[in-house]
Amino acid sequence: MATRQNSTNGKPKSPRIQVVLPELICEQLNSLAENESRTVSNMAKVLIQEGIKNYFKREAKSQTSDTNIDTDNFRDTLERQSIKRLKGAPQRIIYTKKYENK
Repeated sequence: MATRQNSTNGKPKSPRIQVVLPELICEQLNSLAENESRTVSNMAKVLIQEGIKNYFKREAKSQTSDTNIDTDNFRDTLERQSIKRLKGAPQRIIYTKKYENK
């Protein structure tokens, strides 16, 4: 759980987290931060935000593909059913207007 601290004026600060990174990833993070003229903390924040956004996009795509699979299964089931003939000629549907009493 991220910890939340209060600033000197009493307003709550943004939540803080602490992570332990392998040396290689730490060096890469430092390099990226330097290239974009950001602090290491800010660069980590940006990368985490992008990662979370991409994660939810992937999840949405997988849910969409599950829906497509359900639709395909439904269509296949309908197509496998035998053809049934209607008995008799089709009947006409007569639409009538309803008149209100005045």
